[in-house]
Amino acid sequence: MRYEDIDGWLYLQVVMFMKNTILIIEDETKIARFLELELKHEGYEVEIAYDGRTGCERALKRDIALIILDLMLPGLSGIEVCRRIRRESDVPIIMLTAKDDTSDIVMGLDMGADDYVTKPFAIEELLARIRTALKRSARAQARKRDTITAGNLELSRNEYKVTYAGEEIMLSKKEFELLLYLMENKGMVLTREKILEHVWGYDFMGDTNITDVYIRYLRSKIDQRFGVQYIHTVRGVGYTFRDE
Repeated sequence: MRYEDIDGWLYLQVVMFMKNTILIIEDETKIARFLELELKHEGYEVEIAYDGRTGCERALKRDIALIILDLMLPGLSGIEVCRRIRRESDVPIIMLTAKDDTSDIVMGLDMGADDYVTKPFAIEELLARIRTALKRSARAQARKRDTITAGNLELSRNEYKVTYAGEEIMLSKKEFELLLYLMENKGMVLTREKILEHVWGYDFMGDTNITDVYIRYLRSKIDQRFGVQYIHTVRGVGYTFRDE
């Protein structure tokens, strides 16, 4: 699946996100209540925090899909809330600001906010920005699930592609499957028998030294080519993959 072709798939991911919670951090009760009603009407679950400190604590729980964050808050400012959240989470954040103040907006974006809306705002605009942020988040999460990285080495399951520092490494199907198995079990010692069973199958009737042969292929294409050491031999047992 190519990322430029996954609009339908992303839509399904957004629907999944909608089952989760949007957190509103807003001290103005009327605005918070208005947003709550509109978001619930759109199918989202909603929580509200009326001060920065409470909002920050709630934001770091893992079931939050998106945060709507006012900049002018009691307790902790919206800027500080954003900064603290970004130290631990990449949850999408849309800022609300009563000022059309470029410096506030720039500071918020520099702290890691994804987007902003200036009060007063049209709810349709905010809803559109929420949908966009959720799609972007779904795409990022998909890439995380698809991609395994170790230093400069990156493997994409969906694209069947391996790169080192952006340079593509051409691997055969079995080389790719062997590298994938090693990277998925990073740090674990894998016996030759386990590798043979997983990559070639239980009923493989070929040369039992095939594992060693393909390990040499991978080392020549990755470790030796780039002057690194990912694949380590555990004498008398098998192999292990470690970050270079």
